[in-house]
Amino acid sequence: MNFDGKYMLEVFPTLLKYLPLTLVMAVVAMIFAIAIGLLLALVTKNRVPVLYQLANVYISFFRATPTLVQLFLIYYGLPQLFPSFSAMNALTAAIIGLSIKNSAYLAEIFRAALDSVDNGQLEACLAVGMTKAQAYRRIILPQAARNAIPASGNTFIGLVKETSLAFTLGVAELFAQGKMMASASLKFFEIYLAVAIVYWALTIVYSLLQEWLEKRLSKPYKN
Repeated sequence: MNFDGKYMLEVFPTLLKYLPLTLVMAVVAMIFAIAIGLLLALVTKNRVPVLYQLANVYISFFRATPTLVQLFLIYYGLPQLFPSFSAMNALTAAIIGLSIKNSAYLAEIFRAALDSVDNGQLEACLAVGMTKAQAYRRIILPQAARNAIPASGNTFIGLVKETSLAFTLGVAELFAQGKMMASASLKFFEIYLAVAIVYWALTIVYSLLQEWLEKRLSKPYKN
C-alpha cells in the first residue's frame, strides 16, 4: 500500500494557514443567513400580504437549486445583467451565495421554532399591554431561539463544508489549497484525507460548543 503517513502529518501546518479564511466565510455567511432567515420566518409566520408570496418563492427557489449553480449565477451572471457587480470579488460572491442559500433553510427552521411557541403566550402579552413587537422580542423569540438551535447548528455545519465550493470561484480557502497541494505532489489520498480530518475536527469542536449552549439555555426550563 502506497500511503505516506509522515507526509500527511507534514501538510497539516500548511493547510491550517487557510483555516481562518474558511471560518470567516462560514461565520459571516451564517450571520447574514440568520438575519435574512429570521425576517423571512416572521413574514411567513404572520402571512404579510405580497411579502408572504415573495418569501415563499425565495425559499422554494434557493432550497431547490444547487449551491454551485447559485454561486455561478451571482459571480458570473450578475455582472452580465448589472455591470456594477463586475467589481465584486470572489470572496464576496461566495459569502453572498452561501448566505442566500442557507437563509432559505433557516427561514423554515425559524418558522417551525416560532410555531412551537404556544399562541396563547402572544395573546397574554397583548392582554397585559405589550405591543406585538415587544411580545416577540421579550417572550416569543427567546423561546423560539432555544428550539431552533439544534437544527440551526446542523445548518452551520453544512455551511462550513459548503465553503469548499468557493474554490470554484477562485477563493484560496482550505479545500482549494489542498487541491493545489495534491496536484503538485500527486499524493492525493494523503492530502484529501488531511483536509477531511480538518473539517471533521471543526465539526467536533462546534458540536461540543453547541451541546454546551443547549444545556446552558435549557437550565431555566428544568425543575
